[in-house]
Amino acid sequence: MSKLVIIDSHAILHRAYHALPKENFKRQGEPVNAVYGFFSMLLLVISELEPDYLVACFDSPGPNFRHQKFIAYQANRLKTESDLTSQIKLTKKLVEETEIPVFIAPGFEADDIIGTLVKKLRAKNANAKAKGKKSEIDRAIIVTGDKDLMQLVGPKADLFLLDRGVSGASLVGPKEVKERLGVDPDQVVDYKALVGDSADNYPGVAGIGPKTAVSLLSSFSDLNGVYQHLPKVGLKLKEKLAQGREAALLSQELARISQDVPIKLSFKKMAWDKERLLKLQSSLKDLGFRSLVNRIEKKFSVVSKNNQMKLI
Repeated sequence: MSKLVIIDSHAILHRAYHALPKENFKRQGEPVNAVYGFFSMLLLVISELEPDYLVACFDSPGPNFRHQKFIAYQANRLKTESDLTSQIKLTKKLVEETEIPVFIAPGFEADDIIGTLVKKLRAKNANAKAKGKKSEIDRAIIVTGDKDLMQLVGPKADLFLLDRGVSGASLVGPKEVKERLGVDPDQVVDYKALVGDSADNYPGVAGIGPKTAVSLLSSFSDLNGVYQHLPKVGLKLKEKLAQGREAALLSQELARISQDVPIKLSFKKMAWDKERLLKLQSSLKDLGFRSLVNRIEKKFSVVSKNNQMKLI
């Protein structure tokens, strides 16, 4: 089974930046803790998931289409610290050195690029199946710490969801989404439409919490079904839903990941070769990440030996 591993770069970098102490990871007095966390997770991903294809997705700087729809979108977020901004740039540069394809699109978040990649993969698989052919990629695994991406879980797509910090992760399929949120992957957007999202600063329906949202979607399937069956809910809940209808529809729109970002796929460029890790070694040494260099040498020593034999 051929696997495409998609790295949600910003999610990992943000997690690493806040999980790893800056004072322990510095280069020439500047913090590189997020860079260390990112590449530590990358090595874990390559080791555990053994990708056949690998790409990294980054947020584009500046506002995206959601800010145009709702001016207060993410308004409560603090401006990204300069120490993190510089590390994002450095990480992107190092990723490009390994020739891992980097996807970034003006006006879109990394989530939208990931959603588009999943959609394109599913379409290619369906097209190949219709023609009786084997598809190049059988499965996508999204490496992230962002639960919003649970809406993409389903046929041909799972999450490798980071645990606390950046030291581990676990596979999340449809069953795990239901266990964690109480709803199926195709209900995640409507769940967030009802409960809102404080991190992204969109409202949902005032007074509707997770338990009520799960109950409503269990009974009526989706947001449209909830509003079609308002007479069947209690008076107080009915009033909340009626008053919050506009906010729910806006939140639904903001929560839904776009799957129509204008990007092109090249399976040849996306193909992963473990020997690319060798290109990282000198850069990681310069950053003082000796432990990561040792992990590369220990885990992928066969790759190094094969490379040396070719030279001989």
